[in-house]
Amino acid sequence: MSVTIYHNPRCSTSRNVLAAIRDAGVEPTIVPYLTTPPDEATLRALISDAGLTPRTAVRKRETLYKELDLANADDETVLRAMLTHPVLIERPFVVGEKGTVLARPADTVSTVL
Repeated sequence: MSVTIYHNPRCSTSRNVLAAIRDAGVEPTIVPYLTTPPDEATLRALISDAGLTPRTAVRKRETLYKELDLANADDETVLRAMLTHPVLIERPFVVGEKGTVLARPADTVSTVL
């Protein structure tokens, strides 16, 4: 089984999801998205394949979200901000053979394993 996690090791949810994937007997490909951010096509695909929009895939609790006034921005502006500042990408996205999910809460990862 092939699984990829867009992971932030400082995030407890991301760590819990990684542990759940491993507990399922899968060693995933780990993409440390803060240091290796997805390109535009990949980010668009992750968001779309998870059934989300940029507005629902952005971290609203980040200081940059407020500083960039993203609450009043359109989806394209939000997406561009996420590409420029990967810390704004909600986490963790997980891509498995059954699809893509933004694994929040962590137990939703089971839907793609």
